[in-house]
Amino acid sequence: MRRGAAKGMDLSQAVTQLGAPARKPEAGIAARAGKTVVTVLAAISLAHLVNDLLQSLIPAIYPILKTRFSLSFAQIGAITLVNQMTASVLQPLVGLYTDRRPMPYSLAVGMIFTLVGLLLLSQAGSFGALLCAVAMVGIGSSIFHPESSRVARLASGGRHGLAQSVFQVGGNAGGALGPLLAAFVVAPGSAAASGGQGAVAWFGLVALLGVFLLAGVGGWYRKHLRRPAPKHDVLAPGMSGRRVAVALAVLVVLMLSKFFYTASIGNYFTFFLIGRFHVPVRTAELALFLFMAAFVAGTMLGGPIGDRIGRKSIIWISILGVLPFTLALPHLGYYGTLADTVPIGLLLASAFPAIVVYAQELVPGRVGTVSGLMFGLAFGLGGLGAAGLGALADHTSLTLVFDLCSALPVLGMLAVFLPKR
Repeated sequence: MRRGAAKGMDLSQAVTQLGAPARKPEAGIAARAGKTVVTVLAAISLAHLVNDLLQSLIPAIYPILKTRFSLSFAQIGAITLVNQMTASVLQPLVGLYTDRRPMPYSLAVGMIFTLVGLLLLSQAGSFGALLCAVAMVGIGSSIFHPESSRVARLASGGRHGLAQSVFQVGGNAGGALGPLLAAFVVAPGSAAASGGQGAVAWFGLVALLGVFLLAGVGGWYRKHLRRPAPKHDVLAPGMSGRRVAVALAVLVVLMLSKFFYTASIGNYFTFFLIGRFHVPVRTAELALFLFMAAFVAGTMLGGPIGDRIGRKSIIWISILGVLPFTLALPHLGYYGTLADTVPIGLLLASAFPAIVVYAQELVPGRVGTVSGLMFGLAFGLGGLGAAGLGALADHTSLTLVFDLCSALPVLGMLAVFLPKR
């Protein structure tokens, strides 16, 4: 194990002291170059689609919940905060535990938590019940992500950027389908006594599909854990604890800029369109789908491009390159706004596969922990952003929120401090 060169720095010491290489690190079968296991990548990507589709139902039905329960924007932000904090805080802990003791069938268990949360959400009759339901959905996601990201890396055959993109594009596709399905499955029942909320229970069938799919992936994962596994130093070759700590801190700030902005779109874009352009709920949800579809395409492109031109380069292009488009968004007409969301989605999404793989390469002996940390931060920062922006919108306006968020990509300039990899 490599030791950090810095003394007196808590973050670098914490990175260096992550511990000895895991007893059962990555299985060796798929780590060999040229042995990409396409069927496993496709299955775990489809499972990610199911997981994130079910997660995305929550913000997609916010207009319905707001009307039925007379919620403020701050309460909507609180729902997102509870969901995404439960989906974030547990992820690094799950990853740390499974680095030492892999749990292949925990993937299916996580989906069962999501199933229970959806059924509770469909029947919730109070704000407190809503919070309990979305917390269960968040717990399911926190169990799913660390181990599924490890499975994608195991099946990559050394093409880590591509594998991470394939894995993440499933999640982004699910996130895009959530608003679309909500528009056609949940919204039509908004005139009913439940306000359309009860229709959420139908998505329990999708969760059941995810349980069976992940049980199969867990069987593949369990079988290949028996193979001899390569050993890794905790830190990347030539990297001190100080350099890794600085690089991880920069990645956290970059993710803050990305996911705070994404939170403004994912949670409040429909309200922004309804309030400014007076469009109906279904039209606003379809506009959100357009953004999420562009997000899917950006995710698919980001990993392979990062494999070719380097992780740092794609991070630069993604986060800083989106700035002109975000600055323009609050000042455009309706069709200009819709058109502008396409490059914003493409560019913003292309960074995350590169960020995850970059972080995994910084700490190769802790793939589960790092994956849990990155995905956990994604959910946690999104939740904090949603709560804070919702409170700000209540006291000012959504227009001001979008004006302020438009400058967040300036933080992409901090990528200059990342070591080239």
